[in-house]
Amino acid sequence: MMRPGAKQYVVARPLYSEESFTEEYQKVYRHRKTKMDLIKQYFTCDAKRAKNAALSLLPVIGWIKIYRIKEWLLSDIVSGVSTGLVAVLQGLAYCLLANLPAWYGLFSAFFPVIIYFFLGTSRHISVGPFPVLCLMIGSVVNRLVPSEEGLPALVNITAFKGLNLYEQRVLVASSVTFLAGIMQLAMGIFQVGFVVMYLSDTLVSGFTTAAAIHILVSQLKFVLGLPVRVRLHGFLNLISLVIMVVVFIVKEINDRFKSKLPVPIPIEVIMTVIACGVSYAFDFKTKYGIDVVGHIPQGYEPPMAPDLEIFEHTIMEAFPMAIVGFAVAFSVAKVYSVKHDYTIDGNQELIAFGFSNIFGASFKSFAASTALSRSAVQESTGGKTQVAGLLSAIIVMIVTFALGFLLDPLPKSVLGAVVIVNLKGMLMQFRDIPYLWRRDTPDCVVWIVTCAASVVLGLDLGLAVGVGVELISVILRTQFPRCCVLANINGTDIYKDRKDYFDIYEPEGVKIFRIPSPIFFANIEFFRNKLVEALGFNPLRVLRKRNKALRTIRKLLKKGDLQWTSVSFLNTSFGPIKESEDESNMEDLDLVDLHSLILDFAAVSFLDISALKGLKTILKELIRVEVEVYIVACDTYVLEKLHRCCFFDDEIEPSMFFLTLHDAMLHILEKHPESIKKKFDYKKVKKTRQIVFI
Repeated sequence: MMRPGAKQYVVARPLYSEESFTEEYQKVYRHRKTKMDLIKQYFTCDAKRAKNAALSLLPVIGWIKIYRIKEWLLSDIVSGVSTGLVAVLQGLAYCLLANLPAWYGLFSAFFPVIIYFFLGTSRHISVGPFPVLCLMIGSVVNRLVPSEEGLPALVNITAFKGLNLYEQRVLVASSVTFLAGIMQLAMGIFQVGFVVMYLSDTLVSGFTTAAAIHILVSQLKFVLGLPVRVRLHGFLNLISLVIMVVVFIVKEINDRFKSKLPVPIPIEVIMTVIACGVSYAFDFKTKYGIDVVGHIPQGYEPPMAPDLEIFEHTIMEAFPMAIVGFAVAFSVAKVYSVKHDYTIDGNQELIAFGFSNIFGASFKSFAASTALSRSAVQESTGGKTQVAGLLSAIIVMIVTFALGFLLDPLPKSVLGAVVIVNLKGMLMQFRDIPYLWRRDTPDCVVWIVTCAASVVLGLDLGLAVGVGVELISVILRTQFPRCCVLANINGTDIYKDRKDYFDIYEPEGVKIFRIPSPIFFANIEFFRNKLVEALGFNPLRVLRKRNKALRTIRKLLKKGDLQWTSVSFLNTSFGPIKESEDESNMEDLDLVDLHSLILDFAAVSFLDISALKGLKTILKELIRVEVEVYIVACDTYVLEKLHRCCFFDDEIEPSMFFLTLHDAMLHILEKHPESIKKKFDYKKVKKTRQIVFI
């Protein structure tokens, strides 16, 4: 029943097969570029392409031309100062995860930001230390340069000679960062940013949650004052817990009332200032043995070349760092680009982060990405462009050159508390599990396996396991798609799954089968089995039985037991027919009550060679048992591939392809009008003296 007032459309057109449509409507000829054409085009340069390349490699040119000084500058200044203060604190805090002296975190909050200002396409992310990357770097540093406790080094590196412990660690961290930057730059230059698309939001969520667990465990020693041996400081350790609670509560207030607050309350900075003052006033380091940040050297150290020998020992860790750093930054950048209506370029982002890490590593900073909380500060405080990021880097530079001494008495337990509080967003991702389980169980499995593997096996192997499980889930979904039999919705040209609707129409002797995925070597057998299940008979079995029956007839004719009449074979022997294996096979002969099959290829995006061979075999079996097969809504490129691969012959003809499902159905009803009137009456012959073959 059509609802009252529903809009209608009426179309009068001829019935089209693919051949008839092509004959009536001429296609536009498009020259397909060869690989050599693409190579020539890639290396060809003219003025226009040079201009586009410059704008692409230096996105700052694009947005600086439209910069609204009166409207945006003040917002960028406020945002830059706020973000800079947070970047200073997080740079010091996250450096603990990398097992490096705290002030090297200030380097990572400065050098990569300068490069990203010119090369990055996102206007809102805050580039700098990211806790997950810091933890991954820390694991490499610990492996190559064990802690002060006298553990032997696993490898002997020539460049370590003459360097103290911290210098060795800085060399390892900067070298692995340099290598990760080279990998990111190479991926950007060769336009393989799509690799990161294999890291789904679900996988990244599970991975970062596991990283948050690692970070939480690693920071408890600072928060509880357990750096070497079990040694609690009573009330003083309680300070860290109080700081965590206060920072957490104020951050919740910032989130809840962000629409009413002009800028978020910089509670981390406030608590840091208070902690520094109290620590200085009561001399925590001398009187109570509290571990503090200590002396922060003024200025920057001279550039340093990476060590090639370290490259050999860290290449396996550098690759996941390059992927994770870019994936997280790109995910955050996408969110803000959609919110503020501009585009970002994945390959250019790889180039930007590659150069940022290469340049930063030369000045002893470690791998940069973006911290979610810091980017949120930059955007929520009114940041419009990367001018805010540049100003935040200037704030970091001022602290490094002039104000660093004020942070000398800062207890490391406070930095640990800051790190833990900023893990809230990642740890709260555990709430995704029930939602994923209800909505998409395979995605939930990917999340759980990735998280568990990253916790148990480590972040690098855990990421590899997660990617493997994710690819397996995609393969399984493609290999075992939900095939269905379609039926016509009465009074329309719409066809839906017959199990989902009541008011449907199914002409007798016609089946419509749909496979909603590409057909390839891994699922062609599944496709065949599902098709046989939908048909209710196996065409190969029917064909074999018919051939066996024909051999039996020839044998009986040869013996003279059968004679050909005008309508049938007549058994000339008298008396009851003896039971024999041949006769029982004839009596068990399958008779097909189907004359037409429509295959809906609307969702079939490609077929490989194995699928072509398998499909051709299936079609021939059906045609030989007198079932007409029609393929509808086939993609143009799939159809072209069928022609190129000599798919068609005397049995399988291009005329079986129709433009739409309804075109094929109308063609069948016109060819078989009895399908509309009544059900076919196929007689199965039991034990009689006359055998009729229809």
